[in-house]
Amino acid sequence: MATLRASRAWTRRQFLVRSTSSLAVASLGTLATPHLSRAADRPQIAGGIQSGDVSGDSAVIWARADRPARMQVECSTVESFETIIASASRDALLDADFTAKLLLNDLPPGQDIFYRVRFDDIAAGIAGESRVGHFRTAPAAGRSISFVWSGDVAGQGWGIDVSRGGYRSYRTMLDNRPDFFIHSGDHIYADCTVPSEQRLPNGEIWRNLVTEEKSEVAHTLGQFRGNYRYNHLDENFRAFHAEVPMFAQWDDHEVTNDWSPAGSHDESGYEDDGTPRLVAHARRAFFDFMPIRDIGARQGRVYRKIAYGPLLDVFMIDMRSYRDDSWNKGGDHRGWILGAEQIAWLKRELAASRATWKVIAADLPIGLVSLDAVALGDGPPDRREHEIADLLASIKRAGVRNIVWLTADMHYTAAHYYDPAKAQFQDFEPFWEFVSGPLHAGTWGPGELDNTFGPVAMYQNGCSAAQGENLAPCFGLQFFGRVDIDGASGVMTVTLKDVDNRDLWSVDIVPQPQARPAVVAQHS
Repeated sequence: MATLRASRAWTRRQFLVRSTSSLAVASLGTLATPHLSRAADRPQIAGGIQSGDVSGDSAVIWARADRPARMQVECSTVESFETIIASASRDALLDADFTAKLLLNDLPPGQDIFYRVRFDDIAAGIAGESRVGHFRTAPAAGRSISFVWSGDVAGQGWGIDVSRGGYRSYRTMLDNRPDFFIHSGDHIYADCTVPSEQRLPNGEIWRNLVTEEKSEVAHTLGQFRGNYRYNHLDENFRAFHAEVPMFAQWDDHEVTNDWSPAGSHDESGYEDDGTPRLVAHARRAFFDFMPIRDIGARQGRVYRKIAYGPLLDVFMIDMRSYRDDSWNKGGDHRGWILGAEQIAWLKRELAASRATWKVIAADLPIGLVSLDAVALGDGPPDRREHEIADLLASIKRAGVRNIVWLTADMHYTAAHYYDPAKAQFQDFEPFWEFVSGPLHAGTWGPGELDNTFGPVAMYQNGCSAAQGENLAPCFGLQFFGRVDIDGASGVMTVTLKDVDNRDLWSVDIVPQPQARPAVVAQHS
C-alpha cells in the first residue's frame, strides 16, 4: 500500500514529452553506474503499463517484467517528478507470468497522478528502464466527468495488422482524453486463433502479427496468458493504457464461446472444488493481466462497484460466472444469469447509492434476442427474464432513478430506450441501454429486439447485408461510446462514435430526482 497526495492539470503533449524525457533520465542514470552498463543485465518492462479501478482515493497499478524482478512504483503530483510523494514495490514472479500489481490507497480526490514504473533485479538490485503513466482520481465535487466504453478485441482472427494501423480504436479513444475506460468484455478471443493472413472481400490481404499462443485455441494457463500478451504488442493499446485507467469486466471469449460455469470444460478436467480447469485457467490469466482489485475475501470476483465522485457510481456486473447454463432455454421456465448473491448485492448497492448517475456496466444486453443472454423473443418474462424483471421492479420500488446500462458484445452500436408503455412487463421506470463495439473484431449487423421490457431502437449501426457479417476492422465499422456528465447541471450526454472519431448519434439525458431517500447498504 502507498499513501499519495497530488494536484496539477496536464496535456497530452506534456505527457508524451515527459514520458520520453523520463526514459532518457533513467538511461543516463544507469550509464553513470558501471554495474548497470549492460542493457541485458537490467530487467525490462514487457509490454505496457496500466492503471485501473480508480476511485476518489485509490487506484491499481499493473506492469509485467521480462524475468523475475521487483516492480518499483513512484508517484508524483507533477509531471516532472520533482517531488516523489510515495513509493511502493511488489515482486513479479514466474507464478504470475512476471506480472505485478499494486493497490495504492489514500490518494487525493480530483487530482492528476503521475506514476513511474520500473523493475529491479531482485538479487542484485540492478534497475531497469522506467516508464511513466497517468490517471486522474475521481472528483470530490463539482467537476465534469468524461469516459468511454467498448469491448471485443482481436476477434474472428482480425489481429494486429501493423500496415493498417493496428488497433486504431485505441488511438481514437485516447484522442478523446477520457477520465477512464470501461472495457465491457472480450479483452481476448481465447477460442479464436489469429492466422498470418486473411483475405478481405475486396481481394486484399489482411496480414496479422502472429505468436505461438495465438496460433492455437487456448486450453493451458500459458496459452490464456499469451492471448493477453498479444494485445500488448500493439503500440496504440500500450499508449492508451499508459494514460487512461481501465475498469475491466469479462464476457465469454476470455474463456470460450458462450461459456457457463457448469457447461464449459475440456479434457483437463476439474479442480478440487469442481471448477472446470479451463475456467480456472482463464480466470487466473484474466486477474494476472487486468489492473483489477481483489474484493475482500472473494478473490477472483469480477462484479464490484467503483465510486467515481458524487456524480457517478459504476456497477460492474458479471453475467458469466453465476448463470444457470450456457443456453437460456428449458421447459421449467426457470433460469438466471446474475445469480442470487450478485442480484442481492446489486439491488442493495443501487438502493444505497447517493451518486446522481448509476451506470450498470453489463457484459451482455438485456433486450437483444440471444439464447446466450437474456431475451428470448416477444412475450411476458420467461427464464432469465424473470431475474431481470425482479431487478427492474426492485429498482422502481426503492425509488432509484438515473440508471443507465452500457454494454458491447453484439459487434455493432445501438441506443435502446426501454419504455414500460410498450412492454409486456411494465413494473419498471423507463431507462436507456447503449451498445457499442467492437473495438477491433469482426462487425455484425443489428440484432432483433423483443418486447418483454419494451425496448425501442433509437439508433443502430453495423454492417449491411450487402457487406456481409464478420466485416474486417479496416472497413471502419468499429465502435465505442463516450459519456460526458456535466459538473454543473448533472446532464449526461451519451455519444456513439466510430474508429474515425465521428459522432454518429447523441442524446442528452436530464437527471431525475430520487423518488425517496436511499437505504444504507449493510455491506458491499
